[in-house]
Amino acid sequence: MNDQIVIKHKKKIDGVVVSNKMDKTVVVNAQRFVKHKKYGKYYKIDKKFKAHDENNEYKVGDKVTIEETRPISKGKNFKVLKKR
Repeated sequence: MNDQIVIKHKKKIDGVVVSNKMDKTVVVNAQRFVKHKKYGKYYKIDKKFKAHDENNEYKVGDKVTIEETRPISKGKNFKVLKKR
């Protein structure tokens, strides 16, 4: 039997903590610039991600990096890696 190891690259996103009211969970706002296809103007897109914070150590305003992981709950698929 020929077993192959597949290495999957996990998505990493930089953002700012906007809420830490839940237990072991922070909400991270990620901003990115996107160019409009037709008009060529750049505009901001904000998206919020829930991320796992095991020790409740991150506060509102902290700049963090989050990484994709297995589903932890219905809406939580990321974990906080580190402060930037």
